[in-house]
Amino acid sequence: MEKQINIVIVDDHAIFRDGLKSVLSQIPDFIVIDEAETGKEFLDLLINTKPDIVLLDISMPEMDGIEATEKALVKYPDLKIITLSSYSDHVYYYKMIKAGVQGFVLKKSGREELQEAINTVYNGGNYFPQDILRNLLFKVSHTGVDSILNNEIRLSKRETEVLQLICQGFTNNEIAEKLYISPKTVDNHRTNILSKTSTKNTAHLVMFAIKHHLIEV
Repeated sequence: MEKQINIVIVDDHAIFRDGLKSVLSQIPDFIVIDEAETGKEFLDLLINTKPDIVLLDISMPEMDGIEATEKALVKYPDLKIITLSSYSDHVYYYKMIKAGVQGFVLKKSGREELQEAINTVYNGGNYFPQDILRNLLFKVSHTGVDSILNNEIRLSKRETEVLQLICQGFTNNEIAEKLYISPKTVDNHRTNILSKTSTKNTAHLVMFAIKHHLIEV
């Protein structure tokens, strides 16, 4: 039996939460341990509740998903948050990634995609549907949001190899096996790449790399 994955749902629509709980109850080892309808309520429940995964809406009263994510990760930096998104939320995609979320799931998604997203993020990866990523990159490239490429970025040959594999979704251990180096060395390269690109997480790095042609897609 695989480890139970404890999930918290944060959304201001009770009917949507109930529907999501129903879907999650059909997936083995997925357990909804708590729920909240506002960002503030979510932060309060974290005092006593320690979820493996948070499914978090963007648009909520009192405190939106961006602020809730930022405040939650200050106190609980290891918290894994997946954004519940609709197409109308595209203005906030970039801000949510900068805030530290590790994935997006469209609210119209089916059970299989939801399960894949949760398992991927739970196991240390990032999950972004291609249509969301394309939408996000289009918006960023046309609005110049927080462009941070002030100087030419120089990556070593090895850093470029690591970056390409990161952008393909491989974990540190998988990258280590492919490049015949240790996971610790991969982690060091990842840290250097994040520093050179002034990005804060894998999803942000992937967008940056694609936007500034550091990799070919």
